[in-house]
Amino acid sequence: MQSTTKFAFLVLVLIACLRGISGAQGVSVTGRVSAETKAPTINFTVLWLTPVDPPGIGARVDPMHAVLRQKNKSFQPHLLVVTTGSTVQFPNDDPWFHNVFSLFDGKRFDLGLYEAGTSRTVHFDREGVSYIFCNIHPEMSAVVVVLSSNYFALPDKQGNYAIAGVPPGHYTLHVWSENVDPSVLLRLAHEVEVSDASHTVGTIHIPAPPATAVAHKNKYGQDYEPPSPDNPVYVQQP
Repeated sequence: MQSTTKFAFLVLVLIACLRGISGAQGVSVTGRVSAETKAPTINFTVLWLTPVDPPGIGARVDPMHAVLRQKNKSFQPHLLVVTTGSTVQFPNDDPWFHNVFSLFDGKRFDLGLYEAGTSRTVHFDREGVSYIFCNIHPEMSAVVVVLSSNYFALPDKQGNYAIAGVPPGHYTLHVWSENVDPSVLLRLAHEVEVSDASHTVGTIHIPAPPATAVAHKNKYGQDYEPPSPDNPVYVQQP
């Protein structure tokens, strides 16, 4: 009888230990995004969790080191998500000059004109959305979303996503999607409970963005000048 009781006690201890290990490793929170229009709406979307109670859960944010390349007159990737305190490198991998700037919300900066094979670095010290452009090539654009949370994910082409390593607790699930009205995105945020038994948060439906987008200005607030072979910044460097 004593041996049976001892065995049952050991089983309970093992279960408790396994639960503790699971809690320490965190839970993979899964969900799905659907949109009235297909890519790029889903591709240019990010979802993240912020703790509700207790506030200490997941409060520490780990800075990142990321790269936003300039290649083939485009930014790669178009959408970059980092945590507060992160640094982002902007290497110029094209054979001509670029001039990277952001003057809209988020982090405001102007990296100036720099040549092929060189790079600049920006420290993103607060959360927000930064729209990135090149002052020479109007077709170039990117977005850097800075979050005060380690728990975020970008959906795949089918709209599925997984946020790994989330400690069990009570969270608010947020969503940001390019060109969607901020008031609409605010209404999509809602509270979720994360546990070993509850880690699927369902589907978020994103309405279609406006059909037409307003062309952005250069860093001086003016229209872009057409390319000219007489201007050295447009000419391929040897």
